[in-house]
Amino acid sequence: MSVIRAGYKQTELGVVPEDWAVKSLGQISDPVRGGSPRPAGDSRFFNGTYIPWLTVAALTNIPESQLVVTETATCLTEEGSLRSRTLLPGTLIIANSGATLGVAKILGVRCCANDGIAALLNVDKNVSAKYLAHFINTRTVYLRDVVATGNGQPNLNTGLIGEFSVPLPATKEEQEAITEALSDADALIESLEQLIAKKRHLKQGAMQELLTGNKRLPGFSGEWEVKRLGDVGECLRGVAYRGDSDLSAFDTSHTKRLLRSNNVQDAAVITTDIQFVNSDRVSEKQVLRERDILICMANGSKALVGKAGFFNVSDGYEYTFGAFMGCFRTGSTDANPTFVFYLFQTGRYRNYINNLLAGSSINNLTPTSIESLDFSIPPLPEQTAIAVAISDMDAEIATLEAELTKTRTLKQGMMQKLLTGEIRLI
Repeated sequence: MSVIRAGYKQTELGVVPEDWAVKSLGQISDPVRGGSPRPAGDSRFFNGTYIPWLTVAALTNIPESQLVVTETATCLTEEGSLRSRTLLPGTLIIANSGATLGVAKILGVRCCANDGIAALLNVDKNVSAKYLAHFINTRTVYLRDVVATGNGQPNLNTGLIGEFSVPLPATKEEQEAITEALSDADALIESLEQLIAKKRHLKQGAMQELLTGNKRLPGFSGEWEVKRLGDVGECLRGVAYRGDSDLSAFDTSHTKRLLRSNNVQDAAVITTDIQFVNSDRVSEKQVLRERDILICMANGSKALVGKAGFFNVSDGYEYTFGAFMGCFRTGSTDANPTFVFYLFQTGRYRNYINNLLAGSSINNLTPTSIESLDFSIPPLPEQTAIAVAISDMDAEIATLEAELTKTRTLKQGMMQKLLTGEIRLI
């Protein structure tokens, strides 16, 4: 049995400081539900200009790091507002249904809310609504998976919300100190998210300019040559195998690591969640080489067909790819593999794939269909320079994403310690 350190006590929510209380939301506020005018979509009520209209669906577009709701997508008419519930700035709201069930935000605007949103009114004057929101957001999985009722469409009614317990520091001053520390972490996360989005946008613009020749890097001139992808390499079909006899749950001396569609994510090839296939099924050509381009050739979703990832793995293992995958391998000495890979990330490539699949019930590409696509391609030195320029942008984005991940992890640790009183700020 663990010993509780001096100055702390055991509660239903775990160990907290002795001067903290545990109270239900119903003890410190009045949970209510928003209201939706009926019938839905009626022009008498919706798409007006009178008052902002907040829906539970709109909450999915607000980043996790943004605690305060500052705008809504649409407005109600004055008549519509009379059939809804008007909420004031500073009100704590909780999504009680949908994908964001259990997510809490603070209103920064006066608005009406639909019935997929609950609100806490008349919050005790000694309680910080922002503190409550931060704590509730640590328990969204619990609210969604344990508290919410309903099969298929889970729902939090106001009774369940009112019974939800929170640990409360004795003073509002301490609650606000905790809130400020977590808000500072959120602000850093939000700034990193915005910077990454900006860098990605700049990269897309640079790719559009550099990969089409609309913008030339210093020191390069001359005409580009139109070439088919088949002129600079070949597309290989993946390994055919029997699922009942050729796959293994473990890596052995008689298997190779098998990559599938789920291993291509965000233009990269990841080597987690893999299978192992009988080596006898794999030809020499089907063993992946560094800087091969892995392509999803068939999938139930048209949007996933054609997605490509750069194989840049050097962990000492041999990898191959399944029958629903393809591999484009640059074979010409006049082609830079990284440059060719970036061609697979262009709108021209995506439009080509979409046109191939349009009107067809079969979401399937062939090696010939990949090799038939043509691009304007510069001489090798300019290809290499363009590849380096775009790769540098990718490296900068990757560094920022690593910093974002680290900051999010740091915030999670802060929440665990601050919202339980393990670390006291006052």
